[in-house]
Amino acid sequence: MEGEQLTPAQQELFDWLSDYIGTHRHSPSIRQMMHAMGLRSPAPIQSRLKHLQEKGWITWEEGQARTLQLIDDIASGIPLLGAVAAGGLIETFDDVQENLDMDSVLKTKGLFALTVNGDSMVDAYIADGDVVLMEPVKEPRSIRNGTVVSAFVPGAGTTLKHFYRKGSLVRLEAANEAYEPIEIDSELLEVQGKLLAVWRKA
Repeated sequence: MEGEQLTPAQQELFDWLSDYIGTHRHSPSIRQMMHAMGLRSPAPIQSRLKHLQEKGWITWEEGQARTLQLIDDIASGIPLLGAVAAGGLIETFDDVQENLDMDSVLKTKGLFALTVNGDSMVDAYIADGDVVLMEPVKEPRSIRNGTVVSAFVPGAGTTLKHFYRKGSLVRLEAANEAYEPIEIDSELLEVQGKLLAVWRKA
């Protein structure tokens, strides 16, 4: 998928964004973009981002760098399996509601998407109504502490939280001080996926 032709300055920023997001799996800050482009003011970066959005290369909410996404990364055929609580626990998903239109570059085997319910992850730039793209977890013991996961607690439901392991216990922490962490025996917890990307619908 390609948008309108870019100027050299716009192309330079887009290429750098592609490399950064491909490596880090999240968008950079305006300050990081300024440093990479050798600029001392955010204004030229914001101008280039605005043009990239107008030309159909990125989606971006002005003033919120972490909402930036490459259009090419919004791809086809990834099942949207339902909702995930970013607050308390809710019932787990059990059927495919629709398919997100995603590009083949993200067609990792087993990818799935969930719609976020609640505000417990807002400090991780994940808001109510966002769609999170999740990668299946084959070996839970390989999950690094701090990873954002969708986790199923039998009899309670699925929640989106930061994952921390301490001995036989797992602590699921919100990214919002208003929410208390959830602690559970690791044997009772089913980690379904880890966060790959966040998509904010317009």
